[in-house]
Amino acid sequence: MVESGMRCPFCSSRDTRVLDKRDSEDVAMTRRRRECQQCSSRFTTYERHEMSALVIVKKDGRRQQFDRAKLRASIVMACAKRPVSAETIERMIDQIEAALRRRDGLEVPSSVVGDHVIERLRGLDQVAYIRFASVYRAFADISSFEDELRKLLKT
Repeated sequence: MVESGMRCPFCSSRDTRVLDKRDSEDVAMTRRRRECQQCSSRFTTYERHEMSALVIVKKDGRRQQFDRAKLRASIVMACAKRPVSAETIERMIDQIEAALRRRDGLEVPSSVVGDHVIERLRGLDQVAYIRFASVYRAFADISSFEDELRKLLKT
């Protein structure tokens, strides 16, 4: 299948063809493996359905558009140097976004987003969970940090 419109990231040619197409489990994203007919380079593209914008309501009342890149950056930081793959992180972000969209309305408190991340990291990697929790929950002192560690060790 030859497509016009998708530029090769290596030579900018529009002459590319799809080698393989896969939908994600929740069909929110389509992955296409492509080959440039001009330079023979291969690359992957991801397509998402365009949906209504989610608005995140911050603690101080400010509102900002949901930003997958910002969510990814905070999860990647928590998972730094941990055995968590990029695919696992992307799947986690997809699950969180899907859960937020299932809620009533398009405005979501930032605490709900943080709770979703905490919930998933707790089951994924304990070190990443503690890293994220230390920033998200803004531990006031070492005893509140110890309390969180005790809770984690009980589960």
